[in-house]
Amino acid sequence: MELTRPENQQPSNGPRTSDSGPRTDPASPRTPDPRLRTHLFLASSNPGKLREYREAAAARGVTVEALPRFAEMTVCVEDGATFEENAHKKAIHYSREAPGWVFADDSGICVDALDGAPGVYSARFAGPQATDEQNNARLLAEIHQVEARTRHGRPEDLDGITEELTSERESNLDSPNSLANLRISNFEFRVSSASGHRAAHYICVIALAQAGRVLTVVEGRADGWIIDEPRGSRGFGYDPCFFYPPLGKTFAEMLPEEKFAVSHRGVAFRRLLDYFLSPGQ
Repeated sequence: MELTRPENQQPSNGPRTSDSGPRTDPASPRTPDPRLRTHLFLASSNPGKLREYREAAAARGVTVEALPRFAEMTVCVEDGATFEENAHKKAIHYSREAPGWVFADDSGICVDALDGAPGVYSARFAGPQATDEQNNARLLAEIHQVEARTRHGRPEDLDGITEELTSERESNLDSPNSLANLRISNFEFRVSSASGHRAAHYICVIALAQAGRVLTVVEGRADGWIIDEPRGSRGFGYDPCFFYPPLGKTFAEMLPEEKFAVSHRGVAFRRLLDYFLSPGQ
């Protein structure tokens, strides 16, 4: 399934997670015994990503480290039209300058009402040196402009309904009560109806390479919607405004392990580890 995308942007985000297992390059070189695979190098200077990957990999007996002297290396220009192109390009580029297995990712958020934007431009949506706060502010401003042009305008009760849904979930975490589940379903229906232009999804594509050759590419996706009032102090990027309905929280309100269990990055990285540790690869 193609993801939506901004006008004049090529298809950028690949299929949904459920359809996106590892895509292996048939020309990839054969690598050593998987039992010897204990280290991965991340081609990124993003401390948030490194922290998330390290914690998830440790549970599988794998150590993730930042690529040595990454800041001194020639920068790989991320000019691909898709997440996969950027991840593929970065993995090839940086694996040529380092020993062992190197992985690189590209990720972002896509909003339906903005035709898939910010998409591959998520990190620089408000400008090349934009902060997370500036990117979130522009995202909300763009959504408000779209809502202002629609017949019904912005659904003013969306944040209120979202709060009610969160409260209802917290009150019935362990309840098998069918009435409680019915109330939660009703809240979800009301949010779905009210959210209108707020539907959004995160995408993460990871490419694994060795000595300039891509070994596999994996993808993950998480669906939710954008809320006006940021919630939570954890995470990074658009996490405070990205509400995840199944848990009734924004990504920024979740504990690290809770977020990684359901996030686009977590889904993609678990697929990468499955490939990395599987016999015969």
